[in-house]
Amino acid sequence: QVQLVESGGGLVQPGGSLTLSCAVSRFPLEKLVISWFRQAPGKDREGVACLSNFETITYSDSAKGRFTISGDNAKNTLNLQMNSLKPEDTAVYYCAATLFIFGGKSCLQRTSYDYWGQGTQVTVSS
Repeated sequence: QVQLVESGGGLVQPGGSLTLSCAVSRFPLEKLVISWFRQAPGKDREGVACLSNFETITYSDSAKGRFTISGDNAKNTLNLQMNSLKPEDTAVYYCAATLFIFGGKSCLQRTSYDYWGQGTQVTVSS
């Protein structure tokens, strides 16, 4: 079973940057479809960015141009570099993974994933 542990959340001012990390255990990162989701209070969990088998990257419209997803094979870690942060980026950020997405579902779709981390809080506020 894949284990995921997020870190790197915190409080940042609008316009600032933050890097989140997801440490992956028990399975090599390059064999996974792995992603970042976020959930703001009172809202559904939404996909932010995903990395498929180290080959394909997909971003949500809100993340394009500001966030960068990357994988570190040596550390078996998934990262999310977030720049130009806005108050609306405030949420709990989750790492999610699966071995394969069936049925043609999007990698930004919550139901595509079998494994989830506990989340890390990101607050963007002055």
